[in-house]
Amino acid sequence: MKVRWDDLASSLAERFPRAAELMIEAREDVLAFRHFPPQHWKKVWSTNLLERVNEEIKRRTRVVGILPNDAAIERLVGAVLLEQDEHWQLEGRRMFSAESMAEIPPLDQLPAQPSLLDVTA
Repeated sequence: MKVRWDDLASSLAERFPRAAELMIEAREDVLAFRHFPPQHWKKVWSTNLLERVNEEIKRRTRVVGILPNDAAIERLVGAVLLEQDEHWQLEGRRMFSAESMAEIPPLDQLPAQPSLLDVTA
């Protein structure tokens, strides 16, 4: 996959040098899903699920209007997330099985990525 990414970046280099440079810089971030088991790739690739949850949180906060403090916001968002988790569990649409989650390598076994602080320094 890295080879295909690099081939595409190099093919852009002559006509679009800045685009090729951005592709090379972003390679590890864009291809980060490779560290998950292959059966997770399609689910991790899309942000649709996250967008739906965020829209539900936004909808609920609009209904409430003004929240008095941070604790109230945390309770509301926590309740929405708990409700969503229960919905997924009862509906049988579990995102990932416990077995497939066990295949994800620990963070210390993944290749080190530069932090934003390192990049901007």
